[in-house]
Amino acid sequence: MTWLEALLLGLVQGLTEFLPVSSSGHLQIFKELLGVEITRNLTFEIIVHAATVCSTIVVLNKEIWALLKGFFKFQMNDETIYLLKIFISMIPVMIVGLLFKDYVEALFGEGLTVVGFCLLLTACLLAFAYYAKPRNKDKISWRDAFIIGISQAIAVLPGLSRSGTTIATGILLGNKKANVAKFSFLMVLIPILGEAFLETLKVSSETSVESTSFLVLFVGFTAAFISGLFACKWMINLVAKGKLIWFAVYCLVVGLFILIW
Repeated sequence: MTWLEALLLGLVQGLTEFLPVSSSGHLQIFKELLGVEITRNLTFEIIVHAATVCSTIVVLNKEIWALLKGFFKFQMNDETIYLLKIFISMIPVMIVGLLFKDYVEALFGEGLTVVGFCLLLTACLLAFAYYAKPRNKDKISWRDAFIIGISQAIAVLPGLSRSGTTIATGILLGNKKANVAKFSFLMVLIPILGEAFLETLKVSSETSVESTSFLVLFVGFTAAFISGLFACKWMINLVAKGKLIWFAVYCLVVGLFILIW
């Protein structure tokens, strides 16, 4: 992989991790277009995912700090309850990651057909959320947290946007759009870190894994981090203003193009 390819893939990862258009699906598309094979280059994938985690922490640093301060008071306060809801939301994706990881990875080898269909499904979810009658619940309930977690587990499919699916699910359940967006970005931090840790162990145990130069890793991390900062801030504002319909149109067009192509 060249530094230019790393730059492009890092930008794609950073932008699409937060925008509701599927980062996994777009990485598959761009790898196909560029002819880049990084399925064995686990180090690069770990780096760009770590970059998006760092960008989330920077954008939501006040919220994360407030949650941690409240949690370490060791009281059943609002912050502790919120963190427990995040933990509840992670249970479904943990089950999928531990029990069905091989099946999910097999889907990534099925080509772009699965990506195309899942992008169409993402478009439908975003459209439903856009036209849903707002109820604006002030707090995400325990039940809603678990249902949003189920949607995150389903969104491991390539082409099905994680942020789009979880945010759309939260809106359809009647929660305030801005609250759902922040919950969606916070709930993914630990699963991404956990996945990165498991992939690191996998890298250390496989001697045949492709090595990657420091320049490629640095360029990929920087591109994903900077584009992630922009996308995270932009997405929170867009969700609050209710402008998800344009992403639904985008996913519809790209999904149809892929299937026809």
